[in-house]
Amino acid sequence: MRLANDYLKSKLDERKSSGIYRTLKPENSLVDFCSNDYLGFARSIVLKERIEAEIKSHPLSLNGSTGSRLLSGNLQYAEELEYQIAAFHDFEAGLLFNSGYDANLGLLSSLAQRGDTIILDELIHASAIDGARLSYATRYSFRHNDTESLEAKLKLSKGNCYVVVESIYSMNGDSSPLNEILNITEKYGAHLIVDEAHAVGLYKKGLVNEQGLQNRVFASVVTFGKALGCHGAIVLSSNLLRDYLINFARPFIYSTAPSFHHLASIKMAYELLNTADEEISGLKDNINLFKKQVDQSETTPLLLSNSAIQCIILKSNDKAREIANILQSAGLDVRPILSPTVAAGAERIRICLHSFNTLNEVNLLTNTINNFINAR
Repeated sequence: MRLANDYLKSKLDERKSSGIYRTLKPENSLVDFCSNDYLGFARSIVLKERIEAEIKSHPLSLNGSTGSRLLSGNLQYAEELEYQIAAFHDFEAGLLFNSGYDANLGLLSSLAQRGDTIILDELIHASAIDGARLSYATRYSFRHNDTESLEAKLKLSKGNCYVVVESIYSMNGDSSPLNEILNITEKYGAHLIVDEAHAVGLYKKGLVNEQGLQNRVFASVVTFGKALGCHGAIVLSSNLLRDYLINFARPFIYSTAPSFHHLASIKMAYELLNTADEEISGLKDNINLFKKQVDQSETTPLLLSNSAIQCIILKSNDKAREIANILQSAGLDVRPILSPTVAAGAERIRICLHSFNTLNEVNLLTNTINNFINAR
């Protein structure tokens, strides 16, 4: 045991000496510019009341699900919810997972086989990378949003080929050129999988649906912990893929099913999303206001993004921490994103805008950032 503990301590000491040691922090009373609660659903009293009413209308529901869905944990309510969500996004079917991480892990690890190929955008979420690693497929990555790089990898592909992208990238906030990527994947007979975690909400049904591409996409992953203010995820697909995942996706097969409360929260969040035009409009207004007011320089560039995620590149962990500390001292909850979470030289502050941020809050945010940039 001592040898193992010595190893653990040495690795943690390396992190501390490099300035990249991670710790957990409790909630705070700062103005939220860091969470993924884009439409304010996580704090919505209306949503909370709807969830409570839905639970009261099912008095025989249990506190827990009691088992996996293949044993005692399945509910008709869950299956109906899956098809309701699929219909909302204009897909044939859907299968619920306990998190977005589980969804990508289950989908990619079970789908591709030895002799197949998975091609990932180089900035894809860690859950997709881990899912691909667990498969027996050959794996490639292509330069971010670079269709020429993607085509070069497609020329190397063998077997069934799956290309995996995010519609809105979680660390850059930029959009994937979905139509161009689909044109190339279809040319080579490959299948496109799109993670919509950060697009649903800004685009009510996601970017795939916004661009009318749902009939060309092999599968889409939607998570509920961002704009929907809940937890969990769903893989949207054909009935055929849904049946396949029920039989082969290990995170689905071997996980305890979501509770009734969990399912009711998701259902009520979708009902609220269907009428959230005012919240979506407010979010877009704040995005435009931030981009209009924030200064830029060559040394502190603002990444190109039309989403709720706005990033200013500081190019070092120390500078990212410095501006984050200044913003937090001003009462604004903005966090630094440090290497190795992002590549060395791409360290940044990641700002998340919300429908509920006020004009004065956005003004304080941009003024504080501008003062920092102009003082350098």
